[in-house]
Amino acid sequence: MKSYWVKTRWFIKRVFPGFVWDVPSEQKTVYLTFDDGPIPEITQWVLDILQKHDIKATFFCIGDNIEKHPHIFQKVIDEGHTIGNHTFNHINGWNTPDAAYLQNVEECRLSIMKGVRTDAKLFRPPYGKIKPSQATAVKKMGYKVIMWDVLSADFDTTITPEQCLQNVIKNAANGSVIIFHDSIKAFTNLEYALPRVIEYLKKNGFSFGTIA
Repeated sequence: MKSYWVKTRWFIKRVFPGFVWDVPSEQKTVYLTFDDGPIPEITQWVLDILQKHDIKATFFCIGDNIEKHPHIFQKVIDEGHTIGNHTFNHINGWNTPDAAYLQNVEECRLSIMKGVRTDAKLFRPPYGKIKPSQATAVKKMGYKVIMWDVLSADFDTTITPEQCLQNVIKNAANGSVIIFHDSIKAFTNLEYALPRVIEYLKKNGFSFGTIA
């Protein structure tokens, strides 16, 4: 049995109302998000797919990867995508003292600010694991905590690419925040699923937005 839900349950959203799980709208709009980059070969591939379909997305970036790959990070910015903070070292909030966690968030912010002049103030906790005290402090720093409504599970090497695809198309709905990963680990599933997800959603009348 998987230890995660592909579709975030309504009661989880109700228990954590201070987080953004989806973006309700009268329009048929979904929000593609990508975690863990930038990684040159993977992120560039994602950018090419998005450009082909004239889609803008939201990238939750790891500060250490920004420092290692500033050129590809700048391409994400230059192509008009939104940037979010995903900590500097992809740390698990449940296993990290608050002071160290918040310092890691701040280090990522400083890395982001080398490429963008204004900070969108979006934050996604790695693994979705953040203590209430950390979430409160992050929000006091001015961040919106962005979770997700639909998990592709592209990172899960035990599922097939087709399963990854079905995770999204069976659960995406108006306002869904859909999570993929522009990482080496996820790429086998991502490469198969992402183009097909986009084609399916476009065929079914959905547009694509960025999180503000």
